[in-house]
Amino acid sequence: MARPRVIVVGSINTDLVVVGERLPAPGETVSGGIFSQHGGGKGANAAVAAARLGAHVTMVGAVGRDAFGDEALELLRGEGVDTSWVARSDAPTGVALITVDASGENQIAVASGANAELDPAAVERAVRDAGPGVVLTNHEVPLEARLAAARAAGGPVVLNPAPAREIPDELYALGPIITPNAGEAAELTGEQDPEAAALALTARTGAPTLVTLGARGVLGATPVPGTFVAPTPSAEPLSARTVPGTFLAPAPQVAPVDTTGAGDTFNGALAVALAEGRNLQGAVAFAVAAAALSTRAEGAREGMPSRGEVDE
Repeated sequence: MARPRVIVVGSINTDLVVVGERLPAPGETVSGGIFSQHGGGKGANAAVAAARLGAHVTMVGAVGRDAFGDEALELLRGEGVDTSWVARSDAPTGVALITVDASGENQIAVASGANAELDPAAVERAVRDAGPGVVLTNHEVPLEARLAAARAAGGPVVLNPAPAREIPDELYALGPIITPNAGEAAELTGEQDPEAAALALTARTGAPTLVTLGARGVLGATPVPGTFVAPTPSAEPLSARTVPGTFLAPAPQVAPVDTTGAGDTFNGALAVALAEGRNLQGAVAFAVAAAALSTRAEGAREGMPSRGEVDE
């Protein structure tokens, strides 16, 4: 059986992490933390998650001609990710400054660096060269690169709209599966209710929308009511009213250590499941399980699970 193919068009960063008792308030210094350095970037993290789950992953991105860039590529290759379409830029490799508190919640500040230099023409060539598969992209690379990826895709497109910023009609019209968290969904639509936000986004794309809700799981909307069956008997609507076309996929219960890479893991796992030809029900259940398991260790990638762990 051929391995599922995933093409990730996204960011590649170095994560500089401080873990402490609590997150600092604006203008406050919190001392006593523990420092570590990890590979990061929403694109690269999702690529690693997909590779660990058995996919053939092509990474399309950019890093600097610096030590961070060298290390980022070495880490991706070590996970089996194809980096032949990662460009080297005169700009520095992207960096994320991350603080994590004792409960696993985090704050993140990103300097995009080389990610902002990703060339749309190169993206189009890379996606077409990779062949049929699921294309996964995010907002940490320029809009023109995202548009090029979606136009050239030979299969489904998953758009993780993080960080939240306006999505043009041209990209909505290409029908991506959009995967915001609750805050991003609200910012994109003006709807504070995740159900209303998911329905609004699906109305714009004609495709499913999946809103990640952390420990609660994933709230989604489908363009045709009744096309999704809840994966477990414990699934229930978020509100007392019945909203056609929406569903709640609950997450397995785990003791979180660090939630930094959970969203990236969800997106990578979703792309793998869709590339395998699973229906939406199976793909979301698979991705939710992977995301929950990923929170068990510090760092965006350290807790990303193996295929066997997710299947179990």
